[in-house]
Amino acid sequence: MDATRNLGKGLAVLRVALGAGFLYAGLDKVLHFGEVAAKPFDAAGFLKFATAGTAPGVDAASKAVVNPTNGFWVSLAANADLMSAINFLVVFGEIAIGVALILGLATRFAAVMGTLMMGLFWIASWDFAHGLVNEQFLYAVVAGFLAYAGAGEYYGLDAIIERTATVRNSPALKYVLG
Repeated sequence: MDATRNLGKGLAVLRVALGAGFLYAGLDKVLHFGEVAAKPFDAAGFLKFATAGTAPGVDAASKAVVNPTNGFWVSLAANADLMSAINFLVVFGEIAIGVALILGLATRFAAVMGTLMMGLFWIASWDFAHGLVNEQFLYAVVAGFLAYAGAGEYYGLDAIIERTATVRNSPALKYVLG
């Protein structure tokens, strides 16, 4: 029993820490922590100029495009209507994922969305000059593990919600909660 309790505490700490990282990233895009005359968040610059990628043995000064998905990201940046939606989804997604993970609310869904978001960031940034493992990759793996482990069942609101008659009568909700 102690091993399960310790595992639960560890999952809760990992869940809250990852949630805090997502929440901070989203709030920083809105509140501009530490910046004086900050402009509203716009992902277009990243999509246009930071998606060329890096690879081992390729001189970064050469400005060579090594990311095979670069054209896709640049085309997104060129569509003003789509960029409005992307900018909203990035900020809203980071804040919502962060809050959900911290509270342990709809944890599986939030963690899967965090995995998807970080996976897309990983592909877009294509920063493999130092290997395949980078910050986005690790965030995606941790979020995926939290979804798999049902981390919201430990010291999270999901543990309370899962005991309700509604959830007991709708087992499919377990795919969202936990």
